[in-house]
Amino acid sequence: MTEPQTPDPSHSEPTEPFVRWSRPEAERGGTHLLVVLHGYGADENDLFGIVPDLPEKFTIASVRAPLVMDHGGYTWFPLTNSLESSPLAVRAAIEDLQEWVAAQRPDFASTSLLGFSMGMAMATSLLRREPEAYACVVGLSGFAIDPTMAPGAGTAAPAAGVVPSEVSGAGPLAGFFDDEAVKAVKPKVFWGRDQADPVITPDKIEYTHAWMNEHVDMTKVLYAGIGHGIGPQELRHVGEFLDYVVK
Repeated sequence: MTEPQTPDPSHSEPTEPFVRWSRPEAERGGTHLLVVLHGYGADENDLFGIVPDLPEKFTIASVRAPLVMDHGGYTWFPLTNSLESSPLAVRAAIEDLQEWVAAQRPDFASTSLLGFSMGMAMATSLLRREPEAYACVVGLSGFAIDPTMAPGAGTAAPAAGVVPSEVSGAGPLAGFFDDEAVKAVKPKVFWGRDQADPVITPDKIEYTHAWMNEHVDMTKVLYAGIGHGIGPQELRHVGEFLDYVVK
């Protein structure tokens, strides 16, 4: 694929993403697709080092986020210092990625998603748009997007056990996710993180935990000492999870 243009934030036409594949095109047919989504400020090479730890039956497609950052990395959507973003920018990023993944799916036996940090936000968002399209999702040191949070709205968490998407009042992404369909499907999701992760804020963790408990078949594992990263034990568990769920 060709190098992408720096996208226009107004989102007129999606650009074809740059993708690093683990297999040449001629060897992909009939394998299981695992779409890998990097975190804020990284690129398609950032997570490629985990490929040897993943089951051989998967073809890995590591996708580069579309927005170029000043220091040379990439992001799926712009962030403020409080980890909030424009709902329109979030929606555009999800829709563009969803379109690309949908175009790949017919060539593979199944499709799964793995996202790190902001990449987990993208992976869970794709799942919430088409829950029947994915065999499973792996989220590492990340979060799920709260559709009721307006940009710059602060970090107030919902009441214990309450999923904000079910609270009365329309949010900026109201209706964009089909969480009722997710709840009906109960897709399998692996969520690995360090409880002392210094990057993902507590409100996002609380929302993600409440949402997952309500909507998915969750495997949640806490890892001490990995911070905002991925540890060797976690990688072993991810490989075992993928091997068990995707046949």
